[in-house]
Amino acid sequence: MRFSLWDLIKHQFRMCGSNFPSRVFGYSMKRVTATIGSAAVVSLFAWGADPPADAQRYWPQWRGPLATGVAPHADPPVEWGEDKNVRWKVKIPGKGSASPIVWGNRIFVLTAIPTDKRVEPKEMNDLQQPQRRRRRGPPGINTTNVQRFSILAIDRRNGSVLWQRVAREELPHEGTHATGTWASASPVTDGERVYAYFGSRGLFCYDMEGNLLWEKDLGDMTIRLGFGEGSSPVLHGDKIVVNWDHEGQSFIVALDKMTGKELWKVNRDEITSWTTPIVVEHDGKHQVVTSATNRVRSYDLATGELIWESGGMTLNAIPSPVAAGGMVFATSGFRGNALLAIRLDVARGDITDSEAIVWHLDRNTPYVPSPLLYDDTLYFLKRNSGILSSFNAKTGEAYYSQVRLEGLPSVYASPVGAAGRVYIAGRDGTTLVIQHGRDHKVLASNTLDDGFDASPAVIESEIYLRGRTYLYRISED
Repeated sequence: MRFSLWDLIKHQFRMCGSNFPSRVFGYSMKRVTATIGSAAVVSLFAWGADPPADAQRYWPQWRGPLATGVAPHADPPVEWGEDKNVRWKVKIPGKGSASPIVWGNRIFVLTAIPTDKRVEPKEMNDLQQPQRRRRRGPPGINTTNVQRFSILAIDRRNGSVLWQRVAREELPHEGTHATGTWASASPVTDGERVYAYFGSRGLFCYDMEGNLLWEKDLGDMTIRLGFGEGSSPVLHGDKIVVNWDHEGQSFIVALDKMTGKELWKVNRDEITSWTTPIVVEHDGKHQVVTSATNRVRSYDLATGELIWESGGMTLNAIPSPVAAGGMVFATSGFRGNALLAIRLDVARGDITDSEAIVWHLDRNTPYVPSPLLYDDTLYFLKRNSGILSSFNAKTGEAYYSQVRLEGLPSVYASPVGAAGRVYIAGRDGTTLVIQHGRDHKVLASNTLDDGFDASPAVIESEIYLRGRTYLYRISED
């Protein structure tokens, strides 16, 4: 399919929420020129082509445009507080730890809103019951309140709700972790459609104005210890991929993004994992890489055929893998520690203990937060604590290790990077800004009246923080 530059320009301005002529005459010539350039490359992304490395403008998915946690052209503030550089904050109804995504002037947020309707839950088996007694950590929770599983489109300029849709209204069939939510998976968009994923409630495809185009029910998960669901879908080209690891028959499935039709489905020998797959390109072929307890695996995006696999991660695999420069990095850190650095050019078949594993680590790896891959540097936290390590991603050389971050006793959110800085948001409401590079240097400590489990979204001169109560837009006053 071919498009003229004029088509690409018009498409980009439609994504910005206005008709083309009025937007052009409202801009300076410099702004118009810059927007025309980004229109072509961003629209190519929307139609499934691989955009140039310097062209990613928005935050369309979990872990950002590169799926590494980096916003390559953003430059958000370094300092903020409730009375400084908070452009707006809006209360989000219900509960959700899904990270926001951004395209054009729209921010998309998923949430589960409790209603007054009460339903006695069906009898649960031992696997579905939330764990009540453990030596450490909070117990799981259940509810008898019907939930409205909802997607909100929020105006990036002023925080107003452009539209809100209820994808499903029902009682969750099982519990969730006390610090989790029933809306933990992040949405994804290609700029023409937005996909809201609520796990056992289904996958829902909307256009940018909130019209439901299709929905897909994949069944009911049985999650280990009733800890709730959390893996997000990944979108590439004409396919949207969902990983479905649970205590029943696990599988990975690719759907046609236009219709929801199943294109391929492969069963997996896995127990519950919460990791989100990534799509990488190597030697002209796109691969879907999954990280889980039993195995780290790569599948052909076109067919679902297994390309390579390796020994897996620890129990309760949660962090998403990251990839760049022909290498993939998988991590986990519950009841053990695991980090594998995998070279794609020699990864074929079973690569366990082979030369395809360039380096590995068995200490100080993350439990919940995913790693950040920024240039040639891999950042990761120890378990869920504010203890940071920084490694040369290519060689495994430690730049620094186990640096304790003041003000961050507990972290679920994944670090993000922009403008030579690393942003780490803590569960107690403080976000540290750290200098990117070999040497550890804290640039700022910023505290807001909320707590953050969702990961930040960063675009242009803005950073969006989804707290337990509010969504904040942080930008220069």
